Amino acid sequence: MHCFSFPTEICFGPGVVSQLPRYLKKYNLLRPLLVTDNVVSELPFFKRIINDLEKSGSSPLIFNEVSKNPVKSDVLKGRDAYQDACDCIVGLGGGAALDVSRAVALSINNRRDLFDYDDLIGGSNLITEPIPHFITVPTTSGTGSEVGRSAIISEDKSKKKRILFHSTLIAKQVFADPELTYDLPPEITAATGMDALAHHLEAFLAKGFNPMCDGIALEGVRMTWDNLESAVIRPDNTSRSNMMLASLMGAVAFQKGLGIVHALSHPLSTLFDMHHGLANAINLPYGLEFNYSSAPDRFDRLAFVMGLKQGHGVPESIRDLNHKLGLPASLGQCGVKTEHIDRLAALALSDFCLPLNPRSTTLEDLKEIYQRAMG
Repeated sequence: MHCFSFPTEICFGPGVVSQLPRYLKKYNLLRPLLVTDNVVSELPFFKRIINDLEKSGSSPLIFNEVSKNPVKSDVLKGRDAYQDACDCIVGLGGGAALDVSRAVALSINNRRDLFDYDDLIGGSNLITEPIPHFITVPTTSGTGSEVGRSAIISEDKSKKKRILFHSTLIAKQVFADPELTYDLPPEITAATGMDALAHHLEAFLAKGFNPMCDGIALEGVRMTWDNLESAVIRPDNTSRSNMMLASLMGAVAFQKGLGIVHALSHPLSTLFDMHHGLANAINLPYGLEFNYSSAPDRFDRLAFVMGLKQGHGVPESIRDLNHKLGLPASLGQCGVKTEHIDRLAALALSDFCLPLNPRSTTLEDLKEIYQRAMG
């Protein structure tokens, strides 16, 4: 087990989730709300966690009504579950569960309409009240939401994504246990791993000056590149542990910003409920090709940590990795049709990630990239 802070307190290593009951008892937290999804809540490791909590004297309440792409009503139901029944929140799951748990934590004492706090309209200035004691336990290696300070929640009807962001939304404690990823199916390990890789690549290329994030991003690219294929095809403790570390590092790195790949991917989740990591995996080579001319020196640095000769080979290497991982090669394979491109491009143009992309982007650029990604 390793414990460190950056700035969240993190306990990392196989089996560290067994420390959760002791941690809660230390702070006299006896009624945790466990926010997860309906898949994780049926897995053997989750039932072991509940059993260990009950043995330690806790009375956990389970909230598992979390959509694959979370919506406001999920958060409100979670808030109602917490009221007068719980004394802390444990987010346990992948990115969706962790986003909902963070939004629930925000909503307990900050009582305006949830989307009044949308950071894109200045709502973070309205977050004035503290959140309940908040702990995160990731079960995938992709989003890095366990160490984040934001939650992406969609409107129920329009599916428009809103951003809740504030320094008070950082978890007080993270238990990052790679053993919780052992039972994931290969396609989920692959898609979430490509999400982590996209975070590092886009953070390193994003506009702005943040050498610390750049350094983390480069190391995260190396770790993901060296371990993802093994984690999917020949999983072992080393590869799964390194992928979990790379995932949480990605969420630190992208505090610098993201770019066109995420701008392209978010509308696919909005309109098609596509897994975010899968959308990133398909769009990644096309977004990188578009950006190459704006930062060839940075691509050369990426190529170095990936063991490639030159930066212009990075996009094709990403395509090869997707193929090795068994991921779809095109949007067309996922049900996207040419007639959807105009609407997708319009959403991508207004996406909050696009302004930090290293190359200026027009609506026509986005349409062309989607067309190429159709296959």
